[in-house]
Amino acid sequence: MPSSYADLYRRSLEDPKGFWADAAGAVHWDKPWEKVLDDSNPPFYRWFVGAECNTCYNALDRHVAGGRADQLALIYDSPITGTLRKYTYRELRDTVATFAGVLKDRGVGKGDRVIIYMPMIPEAAIAMLATARLGAIHSVVFGGFAARELAIRIEDAAPKAIVSASCGLEPGRVVAYKPLLDQAIEISSHKPDGCIILQREMEPAMLTESRDVDWEKAMASAHPADCMPVAATDPLYILYTSGTTGQPKGIVRDNGGHMVALHWSMKNIYGVNPGETYWTASDVGWVVGHSYIVYAPLLHGNTTILFEGKPVGTPDAGVFWRVIAEHDVKVLFTAPTAFRAIKQQDPNGDLVRNYDLSSLRHLFLAGERADPDTIRWAEQQLNVPVIDHWWQTETGWSICANPIGVERLPVKPGSPTVPMPGWDLQVLNDNQKEASQGEIGALVVKLPMPPSSLPNLWNAKQRFLDAYMSDYPGYYKTGDAGFIDEDGYVYVMTRTDDVINVAGHRLSTGGMEEVLADHPDVAECAVIGVADDMKGQVPLGFLVLNAGTARSADDVISEVVSMVRERIGPVAAFKSAVVVKRLPKTRSGKILRGTMQKIADDQDWSMPATIDDPAILDEIAMALHSAGYAKES
Repeated sequence: MPSSYADLYRRSLEDPKGFWADAAGAVHWDKPWEKVLDDSNPPFYRWFVGAECNTCYNALDRHVAGGRADQLALIYDSPITGTLRKYTYRELRDTVATFAGVLKDRGVGKGDRVIIYMPMIPEAAIAMLATARLGAIHSVVFGGFAARELAIRIEDAAPKAIVSASCGLEPGRVVAYKPLLDQAIEISSHKPDGCIILQREMEPAMLTESRDVDWEKAMASAHPADCMPVAATDPLYILYTSGTTGQPKGIVRDNGGHMVALHWSMKNIYGVNPGETYWTASDVGWVVGHSYIVYAPLLHGNTTILFEGKPVGTPDAGVFWRVIAEHDVKVLFTAPTAFRAIKQQDPNGDLVRNYDLSSLRHLFLAGERADPDTIRWAEQQLNVPVIDHWWQTETGWSICANPIGVERLPVKPGSPTVPMPGWDLQVLNDNQKEASQGEIGALVVKLPMPPSSLPNLWNAKQRFLDAYMSDYPGYYKTGDAGFIDEDGYVYVMTRTDDVINVAGHRLSTGGMEEVLADHPDVAECAVIGVADDMKGQVPLGFLVLNAGTARSADDVISEVVSMVRERIGPVAAFKSAVVVKRLPKTRSGKILRGTMQKIADDQDWSMPATIDDPAILDEIAMALHSAGYAKES
């Protein structure tokens, strides 16, 4: 392994306190720490104990005072509305301070919770930063979530205030938020003291007297609020993620460790310098949006882009290239599913040639496993390194990546490269012993985890232990399965729930998906394990074909079955696939394999709250029924 990365990584494990103390010197502290790491109560580790800081100050005020006042901080680009708005660091600081005054006037203070239920507009980021400015705790809920799901989060977080917009926009339709918000508040036993509603002209909302206030009117009369120092170990935000029980888990992120890790990552992982434009094409409702649309770029002094659009259909599969060219983007970070959608609509990359993409240095992918075929297609079209990296809502930043700001390691398609500093990643087998080199097992992290990783769940200490710490004592359970090769490269093959058992053989659905994705006519794919009386489980593939493919579905299926047999072997027992128009996904781009498996096996299932388009599951059910599965459909 190259010495500079190896030395960096080794030091982070041998001297974690020294390593992260050095990294913490890059941000401002109102009061220094007494302990870099408090490890007295494992697995409840705490970073920078005794320190005081403010995340909003470090993201905005520090740069205004340090000479970046007139640099662009935020670019709002909405191809849906045709709107372009830009904020310098001074303008964003002043707007955030004023909205913090709005919240303060309504009683929001240190430790209070604020739920933010917003579309992809600047006011969403402004509300996040304003909450942090007051030392309060924000909880962003993806705009348009069903009323019942929003009510669960209101019940759990018990917010002092809720910030929302009258509506959100999807291609071709307006989604009214206010009726969903009203219904959620009615369902919940907890009632916020007040709601602040941004009226959008596409569909203004009726305000509830004595509870709701208009954003613009409140801003007009508010006085700017100063930053409130908080303990480094105090929560910055709660972000709810899906739980197997149906009750979402409230991931807690602290202020101090979060700042330090995210700031470190911008230069060392993503290779960007302060002042450059960095674009994460995601949503603020997800952890990627929290970390790399709002906080990390602003902490590092970059210009960040907040994009209200889709990779296709707003207006076409060339919109990403237009944004890169117009805003001088140096690094793009998005989900593999976005590139699969672009590839499906424009398989030859004709639209790429319409734009000057010479500013782009790197493309980063995360969120779903980046299959080698998607990586190769992106490399061919963009002519830049395409880097897969792996992280989770729980971690807040990369577990594994290619540290291009330190040393760009050779890319191995299918691998997110190597563990980042502080992540002592290991592979354990069913007996909780270290797996053999190349053997698939549970990917776990030896404790303590580095800064920014979750210290706990909101009001759910025992659930934190049960979900993450109990199965492998002394380790954090990622829930992912994979292996590490002879060079130390990590391969994240699937969720542990998606490792299927075919006649006693443990097989990765991710490995089979790699083969399917390699077929020239396949734009996207998924593999699930379905129940089989003889073998226990057998794999079933789902194929989305490229636009304009002239081949018959039967021919493509026959060819991919042969490909799996040739590359993985007869042991895979891969004999069946169905062609569908699209795959069911969450709004963050994750394929709902578990739900598809339940449909195929005629098990009870419920509509996932995070699904992007519920109608897709009807299409999946009909396709499965036609193929002889889902007999009860």
